[in-house]
Amino acid sequence: MPSTATEVGNAAIYDPKKVLQHPQFRILAVGEKPPKTANIAAFYNPAHEIHLVEKPRPTPGPGQVLLHVHATGICGSDVHFWQHGRIGDSMVVTDECGSGHESAGEVVEVGEGVTQWKIGDRVAIEAGVPCSQPACDACRTGRYNACPDVVFFSTPPFHGTLTRWHLHPAQWLHRLPDAVSYEEGSLCEPLAVALAGIERSGLRLGDPLLVCGAGPIGLISLLSARAAGAEPIVITDLFQSRLDFAKKLVPGVHTVLIQRGTTSKEQAEQVKAAAGGPLKLALECTGVESSVHTAIYSMAFGGKVFIIGVGKNEQLFPFMHLSANEIDVSFQYRYANQYPKAIRLVAGGLINIRPLVTHRFALEDAVAAFHVAADPSQGAIKVQIQD
Repeated sequence: MPSTATEVGNAAIYDPKKVLQHPQFRILAVGEKPPKTANIAAFYNPAHEIHLVEKPRPTPGPGQVLLHVHATGICGSDVHFWQHGRIGDSMVVTDECGSGHESAGEVVEVGEGVTQWKIGDRVAIEAGVPCSQPACDACRTGRYNACPDVVFFSTPPFHGTLTRWHLHPAQWLHRLPDAVSYEEGSLCEPLAVALAGIERSGLRLGDPLLVCGAGPIGLISLLSARAAGAEPIVITDLFQSRLDFAKKLVPGVHTVLIQRGTTSKEQAEQVKAAAGGPLKLALECTGVESSVHTAIYSMAFGGKVFIIGVGKNEQLFPFMHLSANEIDVSFQYRYANQYPKAIRLVAGGLINIRPLVTHRFALEDAVAAFHVAADPSQGAIKVQIQD
């Protein structure tokens, strides 16, 4: 009987049980420092623990490449999976699960049939690997972020790229020019998120723009929107330190500190005052209901609120205000076809993402890095693990 697509597809190839049931898999003791030859990784579990593990160094099969991962950023979703164990109803931590999906590294082995890569090549890792089958509407039409059989490394149950040695399909790697560092290559993942938002929102030269949230995605969206020619730009956040950081990145941006206890309509009036009038577009990067409301009330007639952020499952929106003002609300799920663009923009100097990395940790210190990333008082924008 022929094998099914599930049995031979990416989900089977990257089955997390192959790692968890391997005799070399073990959770490291607190403070244990394994040798540099060990394949270590940062894992979380349903008990909301974050720890280092040792796992086998894989061998590339046909069409695969083995990478030494040199840089990995900690994403808000990594912290969320650790602390809350789920995002929505479909992404749930049910076992030990490897973190990390913002990575760049070096090719150290190639599998059978791989001709486009050689040992020593420097690459950014696109973490979402769809089925790429002609029968898949999402893959065939180029919207592969909607592929139902996608393996997205670090989304449960699949282990992530925050590890020393990572196995990846050759066709889902992107060459880094000499001028682009591993650190920048890792940042191309959140940049891909922002660029997808810029593209899908329809932002045009000279559009007045609101960016909600000055976290990593908000700040990268700010840089991308400035490169795309938005003017004026207003950015909001609960923390003045993050707004100050935004001002250093883009001196011409207008900042609005969100004060707890004020209504969304009051906050919107502050936004419009900072911009000199209602705005045409909002890139909402928090997913927080009150922030979405502020964005809605800040829009001009016919404006658009484009939601990049991830929020709670169900939210209330001011329906009649949206209706009476013909304000569109749109959403984004991950990204597709953005990595080559991201690398070109970084290599060409149009977007400088280097200042976003505020904290750097060795792979052996990944647990400490997670605690810094999860604590707003530490002042971190982007925490990276480097090896």
